[in-house]
Amino acid sequence: MNMFCYQCQETARGTGCTVRGVCGKTPEVSNLQDLLIYTLKGISEIVVKGDLNVRDLGTLNHDMLNSLFITITNANFDDDAIEKDIIKMLAARDELRAKVDALDLHDSATFTVTDRESMLKKAMAVGVLSTENEDIRSLREMIIYGLKGLAAYTHHALNIGKEDYNLYAFVYEALAATIDDSLSADDLVALTLKTGEHGVKAMALLDSANTSKYGNPEITEVNIGVRDNPAILVSGHDLTDLEQLLEQTQGTGVDVYTHGEMLPAHYYPAFKKYENFVGNYGNAWWKQIEEFASFNGPILFTTNCIVPPRSEEVRSRIFTTGATGYPGCVHIEADEEGKKDFSQIIEMAKSLKAPEEIEKGTIVGGFAHNQVFALADKVVEAVKSGAIKKFFVMAGCDGRMKSREYYTQFADRLPKDTVILTAGCAKYRYNKLDLGNIGGIPRVLDAGQCNDSYSLALIALKLKEIFELEDINELPIVYNIAWYEQKAVIVLLALLYLGVKNIHLGPTLPGFLSPNVAKVLVEKFGIGSIGEVDDDIKMFMGA
Repeated sequence: MNMFCYQCQETARGTGCTVRGVCGKTPEVSNLQDLLIYTLKGISEIVVKGDLNVRDLGTLNHDMLNSLFITITNANFDDDAIEKDIIKMLAARDELRAKVDALDLHDSATFTVTDRESMLKKAMAVGVLSTENEDIRSLREMIIYGLKGLAAYTHHALNIGKEDYNLYAFVYEALAATIDDSLSADDLVALTLKTGEHGVKAMALLDSANTSKYGNPEITEVNIGVRDNPAILVSGHDLTDLEQLLEQTQGTGVDVYTHGEMLPAHYYPAFKKYENFVGNYGNAWWKQIEEFASFNGPILFTTNCIVPPRSEEVRSRIFTTGATGYPGCVHIEADEEGKKDFSQIIEMAKSLKAPEEIEKGTIVGGFAHNQVFALADKVVEAVKSGAIKKFFVMAGCDGRMKSREYYTQFADRLPKDTVILTAGCAKYRYNKLDLGNIGGIPRVLDAGQCNDSYSLALIALKLKEIFELEDINELPIVYNIAWYEQKAVIVLLALLYLGVKNIHLGPTLPGFLSPNVAKVLVEKFGIGSIGEVDDDIKMFMGA
């Protein structure tokens, strides 16, 4: 076994990648990421046992978020960058430890490594499988994966200038708990829900950050064709990176397109002033292999969703920033004020051909909570009249598996008196289908990025209030969610914390769920898996 990772939905055989990650990461990258997480656990134990005030930790709080973000699936494949981060965090750990009284500390707070070889040797001893009890391991990993998603959303908010010290404190608390052998399975189940609680807070923080700076998303038609200008393609989730790129491309003759999870940027009023912000190119992240080739211009990765490029020509056009990284690609760092110089990308774009057109037309989105609240009377009347029988929350992630065609078929075969609420790249499975509308209400309401699943939760809570219901589960809302990586995990935990039950996950249940932990989720929360499309529709519709 060269590595062990089962944090994403595509993990090999549904049990774990042991030779090379299905995502493309090498054993070396995987093991270094394990060691980085182990280091963060040690830092967290010092903070918790030393009773340190997170307000006094300065940039360490921010560095913790970035380090967690680095380990998310498809974010960083650069082993040198990860090694550098380990060295940085070990130095921070040792400096922190020197400031507190002698403590009875875990090995993660005291171990030493001197070079890459010793790092990899240590990593093999402290990875996921070092927790022998299968159920404890399952719960610990679920918490860690939730924290990775929480860190991603908190990091985005931080880039806009919004932070919550309570979130930092919880990250330290939860990471330290994952090396506390005195905690029982019941203790960890409780901590899992607490992780969901803080996931809600993180998504609320990011929602506040995004809307306060860029305005509330509004119904928007997004062009999916191209213009005859050189262009830059922006992937990922970070709106501040996009904003800086748009500012720097003004008057250059270079257009900017979004890809994948950056599509919802078009819904924010603040970005509509940029005449060269012209549309969305392509589909979900996994289609980038062919779509990057036909785009012709440079690609900027602002966050995770990298697929290792197959050609050197495409790789030469990829730039990374923030927590992302890929060997041989130019990485753009921010200065002390958070400013990034994208001139190299812009100059490359000018020298390359315009994108090849792969489709024409428009797609509609912008149905975040504020916009849907504005349509509340219309929606409520449609429910009361029977024009809308049920809402289907189909948020989450897309992926490469053929079994994900289920979601396209499911959306296409749903009765015409149903509405799909979506967020995240899962929408690419059906957002270009002609599903029509109900009394002017589109049958696909796209709230935005995966973090905008928060909007879907707020919409459900608002409907609960309007219909004067005691329980959110009394609403005519069904949850049939596709998942792929760790931001989907924190969304799931957030929904469980909010009391949502009977969520169906697919195309497979997480490999990190032990049989006993899966049983608890089924019995306590009604978590289920998907089946055949027509059978599932009949079940959900109560037929």
